[in-house]
Amino acid sequence: MNTIKGFFQVSLFFFACGFTPLLADQSTSIKLEIERAIGKGVKWLNQEQNRSSGHWGEADYPALTALALRATMGHPDELVVAQYSSNQIKGFSFLLSKVQSDGGIYGKGLACYNTSICMMALLQSKNPEYEKIIQTARRFLINQQSDFDQKGVEDNTFDGGVGYGSRWAHSDLSNTHLAMEALFYAKKSLQPKEGENLDLDWDAAISFVSKCQNLSATNKEKWVSEHAEDKGGFVYFPGSSMAGEREGGNGSVALRSYGSMSYAGLLSFIYAEMDSSDPRLQAVRKWLEENYDITENPGMGQQGLYYYYHTMAKALSLSGVETVLDKEGKKKDWRKELALELLNKQNPAGYWLNENGRWWERDPILVSSYALLALERVYYSL
Repeated sequence: MNTIKGFFQVSLFFFACGFTPLLADQSTSIKLEIERAIGKGVKWLNQEQNRSSGHWGEADYPALTALALRATMGHPDELVVAQYSSNQIKGFSFLLSKVQSDGGIYGKGLACYNTSICMMALLQSKNPEYEKIIQTARRFLINQQSDFDQKGVEDNTFDGGVGYGSRWAHSDLSNTHLAMEALFYAKKSLQPKEGENLDLDWDAAISFVSKCQNLSATNKEKWVSEHAEDKGGFVYFPGSSMAGEREGGNGSVALRSYGSMSYAGLLSFIYAEMDSSDPRLQAVRKWLEENYDITENPGMGQQGLYYYYHTMAKALSLSGVETVLDKEGKKKDWRKELALELLNKQNPAGYWLNENGRWWERDPILVSSYALLALERVYYSL
């Protein structure tokens, strides 16, 4: 199977974002350390696979298997990837067993979340035999885009976004950005079928994403915070922030911005190919610089820390960022700092674990996959 190398090196994304441009890097030592850590992590991960069924983690959530597969395929040495070919064959066979009649790839629930992540693993494999499954999964995700349009009724706040599916009917930024990611890469990777005009309503998707941003100039939701420490950042969905609330103007309630969702917002803008001069893009970049941190998920502490690392590494590498100016105006080599933080957090056995268990982050399969994917992003961007 082909590895991830080059798969995400889409020149389209290396636009002038206002950050310091990515330059040639001679950090051979840190690359060797990263490769060694990835090797240990991939080895541990593949030892944890259920050999009879081929899945990782809970079988009802194939996204865990897809993340483990992606982390394995992302190892920079193709010979190492080949060592785990039998694991990959069993893993992909398990994913195929979770394809539903509606085209989604899921088990007990969280249909959109699981389908988006499984699509990314299938795309990364570059196996032409999976094209039909990817196409049906693509249609499934497109059909999950919210549209509560009714005659005589104003547009619903959640229109344009994507939610978990099932009983979680409303849209949220996490699921929306994951669906946008899968649909973006599917559109770029697959040949369009003749007469196939079905696609995500990208304008509607960005309209929803914008309603999750603390930016009063472009978002008129009542909860939008006017506080400087929130301006430009993102919340989970309109009206709800996992980072909590603060007092707004005239006794109103304002929502706090936080790190992982702000990177998800930036990624959404990237996948929608938003112009770099757009004030929404400029604002989230500024918030992320001012709240730069690799020891915690800004606004959330240790909660969702590895999800934060994963979204951070994706967003900054796709933006072509080499250094970030923090709130004190100091240049930060985010790649080196993030890599060293992850290297120090790795257990000698090869896995990672978040002692804060919110959002499943006490599961070493999930957390180790996030960590490996983040390290692989850093490795390929050096």
